[in-house]
Amino acid sequence: MRRMKPHPILIAAVLLPLAACVRIGEKPPASLMTLTSAAALPAGPPRTARDGQAVAVLVPSVPQALNVLRVPVQTGPTGLAYLKDAQWVEPPARLFRNLLAETIAARTGRPVLDLRQYSLAPGMRLAGRLQQFGLDAGSGEVVVIYDATLARGNDVETRRFEARTKVAREEPGPVSAALNQGANEIAVQVADWIGA
Repeated sequence: MRRMKPHPILIAAVLLPLAACVRIGEKPPASLMTLTSAAALPAGPPRTARDGQAVAVLVPSVPQALNVLRVPVQTGPTGLAYLKDAQWVEPPARLFRNLLAETIAARTGRPVLDLRQYSLAPGMRLAGRLQQFGLDAGSGEVVVIYDATLARGNDVETRRFEARTKVAREEPGPVSAALNQGANEIAVQVADWIGA
């Protein structure tokens, strides 16, 4: 018996309706959002960590609403939505950690490590929880709340940092700029706390 090969046009006609039904992922936004430190560390000579001088900055924990690449919008006491067409380039907790590390290194002069490097030069450890990092629709403000925990040897200190910034419009550009401003305000306060 001889097998007949299906005609390419016939195959295309069968698969075309299926292709219209299948969608892999969402349409990406025109641009992605990130955070940038206002206190950048300049290039230069190496920094030496004396005993206990290094700072390990850990990625903060986050509530589930921030464990995504989208920007949460508090719509009421118990309501939450996400800002349309706004997406982070990576999870906000990691972006916030990197901004903290850069700011601390620039303002304190201390070497800043991540958790994997901590065993090289044990010193202070900064951990915490990023409680809020989004837009409050009722007040028209972005809100950044960071509960920090600083371990210096056997001593542990905790402190809450909060920044609120008004936004003109509930759109990705203004909201991203306001979140970046709030994150930088907190990073400066944290760096000054560590350096004290």
